[in-house]
Amino acid sequence: MTREIKAAILVIGSVLLFIWGYSFLKGRNLFDSTETFYVVYDNVEGLIPSASVTLNGLHVGKVSSITIQPESGKLLVEILMTTDIEIPKNTTASIYEPSLIGAKAIALNLDFENKEFAKNGDYLQGTVKLGLTDNLGKMLSPLQMKIDSVLVSLNSTLKNVNNVLDAKTQKELKGTITELNKTMTNFTSVSKNVDALLVENKSKLSSAIANLDKTTQSFANIASDLEKAELDKLVNELESTLVKVNGLLTNIEKGNGTIGKAFTDPAMYDNLTKASKDLNLLLEDVRLNPTRYINISIFGKKNKEYVAPSQEVTTDK
Repeated sequence: MTREIKAAILVIGSVLLFIWGYSFLKGRNLFDSTETFYVVYDNVEGLIPSASVTLNGLHVGKVSSITIQPESGKLLVEILMTTDIEIPKNTTASIYEPSLIGAKAIALNLDFENKEFAKNGDYLQGTVKLGLTDNLGKMLSPLQMKIDSVLVSLNSTLKNVNNVLDAKTQKELKGTITELNKTMTNFTSVSKNVDALLVENKSKLSSAIANLDKTTQSFANIASDLEKAELDKLVNELESTLVKVNGLLTNIEKGNGTIGKAFTDPAMYDNLTKASKDLNLLLEDVRLNPTRYINISIFGKKNKEYVAPSQEVTTDK
């Protein structure tokens, strides 16, 4: 073997080694069987080439490259699968943030019930999941707006307070506080005097309170006795009245007395009815023929012949 052949072999080996090392640094192993898939995103959220591709937290591939599509402005992400797994066609590739300080990565969401698998070079559906920082920002945005509103209201209130508390008002307020201090001092002095007075007359006050308590108890006993006496008297009178009423009702029911006979004797009831009817006939005849009962004759005119009234009383309309 000549020197030229050895040099050629060395150069070719170096080139192959360089190509393999360059591919290895890009996350691609020339000696492994890999598959390539593509995902289109509107925004990659800081995703970089060689980012990890995971399945349920397991590293299964890497991001090979990210290119911009000139016609749409969207980003085409090339995924290189380093693990021999079957990817269903409806698999989604979600960009997420593994940790607070970690770089973005892609998580594959596989539908294992789907038996239609994607082939090398197919496109997957891309989504973006909000990271912890983005979620905190989204949650803190309404709070920040409320804090800004409160600060604006507080600033307006402080301005109004400053406008109210001008030099004259501050002077008057200081005077009011001074007078209030004097009033509190006087109140303290009066309170001390009252305390001293209570201490001096403690025994008298205790005696007066005891007497008042006895008087109140006596009044309570008197009122109780009066109330009990009046109540007993009222109950006795009520019982007596009820007994008399009960006896009267009993006599009426038995037919004793005029009222009892009126309620129980049919003949008396018929006589009363007949008398009432005769009285009505008499009054009606007096109304219709008054000359029969009152006769005033100046020229000696004869009286009319008497005609008996009808049995039924009629009234003029």
